[in-house]
Amino acid sequence: MGKNTRSSSKIFLNEKDIPNKWYNIMADLPTPMDPPISPFTGNSVTFDEMKALFPPQLIEQEMSGERWIDIPDKVMELLSLWRPTPLIRAERFEKALGVKSKIYFKYEGTSPAGSHKPNTAIAQAYYNKINGINRLTTETGAGQWGSALSVACKMLDMQCRVYMVKVSYNQKPYRKSFMRMFDAEVIPSPSEYTNAGRDMLKRNPNSNGSLGLAISEAVEEAVGRKDTNYALGSVLNHVVLHQTVIGLETQKQFDLIGEYPDKIFACSGGGSNFGGIATPFLKEKLDGRDIEAVAVEPASCPTLTKGEFAYDYGDVAKLTPIMKMYTLGHDFEPPAIHAGGLRYHGESPIVSHLYKNGLIDAQNVHQSDIFRYGILFAQTEGIVPAPESAHAIAATALEAEKNREEGIEKTLLFCLSGHGFFDMSAYDAYLDGKLEDYEYPEQEIKKSLDHLPKV
Repeated sequence: MGKNTRSSSKIFLNEKDIPNKWYNIMADLPTPMDPPISPFTGNSVTFDEMKALFPPQLIEQEMSGERWIDIPDKVMELLSLWRPTPLIRAERFEKALGVKSKIYFKYEGTSPAGSHKPNTAIAQAYYNKINGINRLTTETGAGQWGSALSVACKMLDMQCRVYMVKVSYNQKPYRKSFMRMFDAEVIPSPSEYTNAGRDMLKRNPNSNGSLGLAISEAVEEAVGRKDTNYALGSVLNHVVLHQTVIGLETQKQFDLIGEYPDKIFACSGGGSNFGGIATPFLKEKLDGRDIEAVAVEPASCPTLTKGEFAYDYGDVAKLTPIMKMYTLGHDFEPPAIHAGGLRYHGESPIVSHLYKNGLIDAQNVHQSDIFRYGILFAQTEGIVPAPESAHAIAATALEAEKNREEGIEKTLLFCLSGHGFFDMSAYDAYLDGKLEDYEYPEQEIKKSLDHLPKV
């Protein structure tokens, strides 16, 4: 086991320091969240309706107001294969930037799938398994979530089918290979396997797909089979809950060195990575401590920064609950030129609620900054970041450079949510000059938002 260890730049915890409870920020919100609405009845979603997709424990967690929720022993056992993860000071990156602000990162790329996603994949697969469900369907965009659920299902002797957004299926073949290595079946979405997929192909045979559509396909299949449930890699409350092991560990690591972050950055697509590192610190903010947290998203998928806070479907086919969240509209389809992941049209209801109430900030960054700073980070710190994670790197670097210009020093923290070894085609596109900055047009966002449900 050994002891907790620290050096001038790396802070490690012992296995006994892995959190044994998840933190649920819903217990501490100053105002309650708006309930999800059933797409079929128009009323608040009931426990029984959600049982068509999820096991009872996950539904309870989705609706829970308890502050702390126990992590099952089996989940703890599997998490300990790679947790705790290190907190590292990026001293060489600081030097290359020429800044005096301290930059720390929590590195989640040590997991079997190379990202933070197994933190919830393990838990979701476990709860399904103990309820007699041995087959799961899901969606994946860049492939991080599909990889994580493939690993979790294999570890628990379950079957897994992944609907992968077609543009990513073609851009990231090695993600597909990884999932197949763990016996998952990987289907490009839109597909001929579901009504939702066939309808899209009929309307647009050349569709690049979207996460909203891939969700529709996975949900449709799960609802139609008694032996199958659905698992979602972000957005929902129970997913954010499972990811809080990240922030809880990070708090312990900062305690070890007598430091505390002034500002936290994390990339945010559906919100689980941001929520995972930020919400334990936000509890302290709600208790009066001075700290900022920033959700970082792509300029080409600007859900928080340009979307609307409204009730919207979580998928294209309108099968999932209607949630109050920041959204670009469930019909939103990101441009093919976008290579950095974080493609979802909506945002976690928890993260949306926090942003709406002024408890967090949000910013969007361009692809040129994402890959420029991501490559500099790789060259200085020796870790190739996933393009998603590089959003947080870029925002942190820009903040540190701003601090330098203002003559102030801060302690900055970002979550390095995964490595980028399966994303080299995106880096190739940048290095070959094939990527361009793209801001999603306001008129296109408005067009998509015109289709929001009437609630």
